[in-house]
Amino acid sequence: MPHRTGRTPDKGSADPSPLGHPSSRGAGARTGSTDEVDRRAVERVLAGIREAGIQQVELQFADVTGAVKTVVIPARRIQAVLADGEWFDGSAIEGLAREVESDMYLRPDPSTFSIMEPAGVPCARFICEVLKPSGEPYPGDGRRALRALLDLAESAGLGYLVAPEIEFFLFPADGIGPLTDDPSSYFERSRGRSRQVELEIVSGLETLGIRIESSHHEVASGQFELDLPLLPALVAADAVTTLKSAVKELARERGMQATFMPKPLADAAGSGMHTHQVLVDRSGRSVFDDPTDPYGLSAIAKAFLAGQLEHAPGMCALVAPVVNSYKRLVPGYEAPVAGSWGRHSRGALIRVPTPVRQEAALGEVFGTRLELRLPDPSCNPYLAFTAMLAAGLDGLDRGCELGPPLEELEHGFGGSGHSVTKPLPASLAEALVALENDDVITAALGSELIELFRSAKTLEWEAYRREVTPWERDMYFQRC
Repeated sequence: MPHRTGRTPDKGSADPSPLGHPSSRGAGARTGSTDEVDRRAVERVLAGIREAGIQQVELQFADVTGAVKTVVIPARRIQAVLADGEWFDGSAIEGLAREVESDMYLRPDPSTFSIMEPAGVPCARFICEVLKPSGEPYPGDGRRALRALLDLAESAGLGYLVAPEIEFFLFPADGIGPLTDDPSSYFERSRGRSRQVELEIVSGLETLGIRIESSHHEVASGQFELDLPLLPALVAADAVTTLKSAVKELARERGMQATFMPKPLADAAGSGMHTHQVLVDRSGRSVFDDPTDPYGLSAIAKAFLAGQLEHAPGMCALVAPVVNSYKRLVPGYEAPVAGSWGRHSRGALIRVPTPVRQEAALGEVFGTRLELRLPDPSCNPYLAFTAMLAAGLDGLDRGCELGPPLEELEHGFGGSGHSVTKPLPASLAEALVALENDDVITAALGSELIELFRSAKTLEWEAYRREVTPWERDMYFQRC
């Protein structure tokens, strides 16, 4: 069983002090020395490695696109690496560093320690921060950017918790298409092979220390959803990063293939990563709750929601970051296409579910939450959660006013909000322009990280523009 050290959520007061002008939010973070490392956590980690007979340790981190990268070291070196870091060649990592900045260091975060058993061999895993040779944080590290913004929120008395709902498809190992033994639809109990694989995936993730609140069948054949509990945003981002690679491996070991591609099938629903959000004070109490409001929204919740609606175009490239993401964000598939909010609208950008009293992973109880329906599982969760929090905090900073909801009623849409919604970017190219024009989000992530991201995504878009697809041949070959 994995050994994981405890983590404490970032919390603050219910009446937050001003966070300052949005442009002042940089991507810098704490730069602690070895003496600042929690020695007791390190001792627990070393004891866990000895007790489990670990021989190899994986040092993991995510590049700017969210891809998981790994350096493997023998377990006998882990004590020194925890203290001093591990050198690696950053120029070999796409999007992470220019060739002239090839020397980088990985510093393991002891609180991310878990034990895996690939091919039955016990192996420890740590998620790492990326440092420059000087020991300073590398500005292109998305995990550092998220931690920095969480620190800023904490200084104002706020903690940011999220609960992602991660959708994915299971396909046969030899092809892509609906599963013949899985005709099931939304929330139905599949009796095919994919159902067994789903159960085994959930069990495997729990063994890795990734707590799954629930899982269920989604709309399409072979499509499933994994729901995480409310977690501090950094912990949740670590979990999502680990989950995606683990699900792929667990499916492969069982003769299937898993994909988190947003829209793998043209005529089926896409895969999103709807994310529930809560702000808490230092006592762990939600600051989004107001039982006197029809939607249960406090003034803080309304300003936070309004900020995310305003910055939705700028968020798009970070929460829906691949060309294929915009095949999902189209009418007819219960995905958002404009900046609306409500409770009953299946196409709302932000939905406000009926307030419920639910227990979070760390023991706190919450009511009102905001469900952002824009993200998809192809995103780098560190960048996505940073953008989401920056947008909401800007709404608090400026006291943004929330417009009326847009609800889907029995005979159509109702509410005056219909006239004030604005469309989201329709392509990755449009989304990159919107990101470039959003000073709040670019400041939160930092200019270097944004430039690395934009460069990688511009190359992706240009490659897509040059591609001639089968659809184009079928449509135009004989006609033209």
